[in-house]
Amino acid sequence: MKILLPIFYLPPVSWFSVFLHHDSEVVLEQYENFPKQTYRNRANIYGANGKLSLIIPIHHNGKRAMKDIEISYSENWQHLHWKSIKNAYQSSPYFEFYEDHLKQIFDSEEKSLIKFNLRALEIILKLLKTEKAYSLNDEYARNPAEINYREKFSAKQPSEFEMEEYYQTFSDKLGFLADLSIIDLLCNKGPESLTYIQNIKL
Repeated sequence: MKILLPIFYLPPVSWFSVFLHHDSEVVLEQYENFPKQTYRNRANIYGANGKLSLIIPIHHNGKRAMKDIEISYSENWQHLHWKSIKNAYQSSPYFEFYEDHLKQIFDSEEKSLIKFNLRALEIILKLLKTEKAYSLNDEYARNPAEINYREKFSAKQPSEFEMEEYYQTFSDKLGFLADLSIIDLLCNKGPESLTYIQNIKL
């Protein structure tokens, strides 16, 4: 089956369950108008006080298409994001194994949001020890031929996907938070992350 997926920043676990589905041929959406307050430029992690959103600032240049969205570097958001991730996960079981690779995500200054997100995706796939071919679409389709997942993942609403609870760094204090960024799963489940993703029901 062909699936149309949005391009996210350090996507939630549910996104990977669709992206890595063994039967799926994945097309990534680059021509949609950039929607605000979505995972396209934000990722949710588990901080000491609960859910914490990391947001990539966008350069407001009047362009609307996702492929033309540029990242703003007027503030040192990469340093802040990495510091937040480190503070959140340095005591998790697997952070030290992945730390050097994860830090690489924040070591480059890509002009394009899509290029930054796709570069981060390649690093995450290496950590998951898996590969997945994908293509980018070549035009916007209001009613695409592929199964459309563009509006399926909400950064504001509870996840529609059923997930088993797993131990999280602060879950003893604040309970389980489902469907956070893939970073959360990797740091807490390590090599079991891929199996966990594959067991999520679409």
